[in-house]
Amino acid sequence: MNPIIKNLHEIQNELPEHVTLVAVSKTKPAEDIQTLYEAGHLDFGENKVQELVGKYDILPKDIRWHLIGHLQKNKVKYIAPFVHLIHSVDSEELLKEINKQAQKNNRMISCLLQIHIADEETKFGMEQEEAEDILKNYKIHYPNVEIIGLMGMATFTEDETQIRNEFKYLKSVFDKFKTQNAELKTLSMGMSGDYKIAIEEGSNMVRVGSLIFGVRNYY
Repeated sequence: MNPIIKNLHEIQNELPEHVTLVAVSKTKPAEDIQTLYEAGHLDFGENKVQELVGKYDILPKDIRWHLIGHLQKNKVKYIAPFVHLIHSVDSEELLKEINKQAQKNNRMISCLLQIHIADEETKFGMEQEEAEDILKNYKIHYPNVEIIGLMGMATFTEDETQIRNEFKYLKSVFDKFKTQNAELKTLSMGMSGDYKIAIEEGSNMVRVGSLIFGVRNYY
């Protein structure tokens, strides 16, 4: 069996049924994505718009593409025609642009609000209060956007207690928002190094790359 299919199946088999696995294919060739697609996997995550568009152009059109990296407003137009889910909405300005491009493409685009939960300043995300304000009335202002949940990235650290606490915090925010917004169903947290902790703390979508595809080739 192809090693990446074997890796995919091993992770799939240990995930609870309610957890969606997004295979993070950034920097990996289209052939690897095609291999997993042929094995039945449809959810793939990319963090760069240019790379995502290039892969979309040559791969099967029923792949569900997830934009998981920081998204600049001027690049939304390139992915608006086809993106399945944008995980990294970290400002209302970005949400506004996504809505504008969704309207142009006659689409409803699903999004997650990215909440800043890490110790590191380099991680993107909004504060809880800003997300709360957006959720109150975004449907009036941004009718072509559907916010279906939250996303967060834990601190890059060996300290599992800290990681767990950050995920626990995000789950508490998610539960709080959900009482007012029944359409919030997705909590995207957890990557290759910490997805097991994330699932224990309530994640139902994990973004796993190197454990499936092997060590990443940065170029």
